[in-house]
This record gives sequence, C-alpha cells and structure tokens, in this order.
Amino acid sequence: MSFVEILRSVLINIKGNKGKVFLTTLGIIVGSLTIILVLAIGKGSQVSVEEQFKSLNVGTIQITTGFGKGGTEKLTTEELDTIKEEATSIKKASMVIMSKGNVNYYNMSMSASIVGGTEELKEINNLTLLHGEFINGEQNDDMEKVAVIGYDLAELFFEENVADALGEKIIISGKRYEVIGVLNQLGDSPMRGFSPDEGVFIPYKVGEKYITGRMARPMILALAKDVDHVESAIEEVEIILQKSFKDKSDQFRIMDAGNKLQSAKDSAKTMTLMLFSVATVVLIVGGIGIMNVLFVSVKERTKEIGILKAIGAKRKDILFIFLLEAMIISAAGGILGIIGSVFIMPIMSYFNVRVVPSLFGYTLAFLFSVGIGTFFGYYPAAKASTLKPIDALNYE
Repeated sequence: MSFVEILRSVLINIKGNKGKVFLTTLGIIVGSLTIILVLAIGKGSQVSVEEQFKSLNVGTIQITTGFGKGGTEKLTTEELDTIKEEATSIKKASMVIMSKGNVNYYNMSMSASIVGGTEELKEINNLTLLHGEFINGEQNDDMEKVAVIGYDLAELFFEENVADALGEKIIISGKRYEVIGVLNQLGDSPMRGFSPDEGVFIPYKVGEKYITGRMARPMILALAKDVDHVESAIEEVEIILQKSFKDKSDQFRIMDAGNKLQSAKDSAKTMTLMLFSVATVVLIVGGIGIMNVLFVSVKERTKEIGILKAIGAKRKDILFIFLLEAMIISAAGGILGIIGSVFIMPIMSYFNVRVVPSLFGYTLAFLFSVGIGTFFGYYPAAKASTLKPIDALNYE
C-alpha cells in the first residue's frame, strides 16, 4: 500500500469516530498543556528570583544578630571598624538599622521602611540615583537630617515630577528631613528584606538616635572584593566576631547573597520538576487512553484488516496504519494543548502568576505527546498486524 492510501484510510477512520477520538485526545491535550504551563511557571519563578537579586552584588555578605540562646549581643561600630581594618577580603562595609514608620509630606502619608546606613551602602546594594546624591560620611558624622527616598515614594508625593522632591522636607517620626536624592526603581530584594522603592535612607547615626533608639538591632552589610573572596571574607568575619564576643559569637548569623540566590533557584527548579512529574503522569494516562481506543478499533475493524491482507496488504502496512493513527491523534492533542496554553497564560498573569513561555516548553510538550502516543499505540498496532487473513475474515 502507498503512503497516500494508508493516510486516507487513517483519516477516514478518525473522521468516522470523531467523538471517540476527541475524548481520547483530551488526555493528551491536558498533558501537553500542563507541561507547557509547568515549564512557563518554573521559568517565571526563576526569572522572578533573578530579578529580586539583580540589585545586589553577588559578593554581598549580611551579618545579623539576635540568634542562639539569649540573643542579647548587638553589633556596634567597633565591629564595623575592625572588619574594615582587619578583613582583607572585604571591600566595603556599612552599619545598617531598619524600622517601619510613616513618612509624611503635607497631607499625604505612607508607611515605609526606614533604613539608617552609611555612604558605603550605595555600592554594596547597587543603589543608583535618578536625581540628587546619596548620603555621605560627613552628613552621618554631623547627624544631618537628610533623606534619600525610593522611586515609588517620590512618585506618590510628587507624581510624575519626582525631581521636584529634591530640597523638599518630609516628616519621619515627627522630625523634618531634607530630601537630597531619589533612587531609580529597583524592586524587592530578599537579602535586604524590603523594597527600596518604598523606602527612605537616612544617615546611620540619625536613625539610631531618632528612629530606633535602644530598640535597634543593627546589622552589618559587607561587600567582598570579588566572588572568589566571599568564603575567605566570611571566615575573617567569623574570626573577628569570635574575638569580640567569644562564646557568644554564635548569636550572629552570616549569610551571603550568592548562596541565597542559588538556594532560591534550586527551590524553584525542584518545584518545577515536581509539577513536571505530574504533567508526565497526565500524559501517560492520555497515552493509555489512545491504546484503549486502538484496541477497540482493532476489534471493530478486524474484517477490514482481513480484507486488506487478502488483497495484498503486508504486515508492515497494517502496523503503519494503526501506528500512524496513534501519532496523528497524539500530535493533534499536542498542538491543541499548545494553542490552549496561548489563551490560558494571559489569564494566569491576570491572577499574578508569573509565566514565561519558551520554545523549549512548546517543543518538549509536542514531542512528549507524540512520543507517548506512539509508544502506547505500538502494541495494539502490532497485534492488528499479526492477525491471520482467514481468522480476520471469519471474525464476528
């Protein structure tokens, strides 16, 4: 039999059983659709993680306090000075205190993160200025009430004219601060634990006196010379903390952005793999559905198979007829799944589920669908091809 005759036979059979074929194809549609969405969600999660960390140097090290039994020890500027002097693997370091408070400008108010830090914080956190300048060492030493505000905060108070914020006075905890800078829009950062876009940066000593007071739980943010020096920088900090606090040094925790980024990526990959496994199970169920339909088709077309063999059709022709039918059904399911994903992804985005489609996801879903359909379609196809003509013609 020629390929055209085989294809015509397959299409006639599919057309004559449209309802049954569609129900069978549903399993493949759902499976391929699930694979595409799972990979898109996984990719979206990884992109979100990378965006959250992109504003941090990979060499950033965070030293925090309050852990272990008691948790009473606090970091001071003495530890900061020692780290700057003795930790040769560290390029920059800054004291940081954080608090929440209302920021007011005339009759407008917004709850924001208040961050007290030094000028080194700008480079450590990759902060960039849209307008004005960042706080400097002189302003910190003189305890000047100046502030650098995030983009969202500036936009709330000054709408599109964020440059107008420079020189204006905002009120934080009852004190007036002069705005000297507006940050570029950055986004959230898990290492910082807040969004700079909705934050206010003030000199460390000012924040310590007027914002947090004795309730301050300061931390130190440090920047290694480069990625290769992160481990040695952590070791140097540990030694310094042990010298300063001795057996209470276990109350401090040291984290680096690189390891945290990798952990976040690994978590996203693990979740993607788990969801991908679920999608694979759905596709296998769809493949079993194809196998069942083909078994029924073999039963229903036993006499037809006998006639084809009687007029000269070879075993490989019969095998190819049923195998091609399985491939067409599964391929159609894969294509419909891809089309369905195009319509579903915007809906998922509407519900704040980030999806990033990829050619790899579409290709994998299609190949997986065809592969599963072919695999499960082979056995009933092989059984049909082995029927003896005389038995097939006498089948009732």
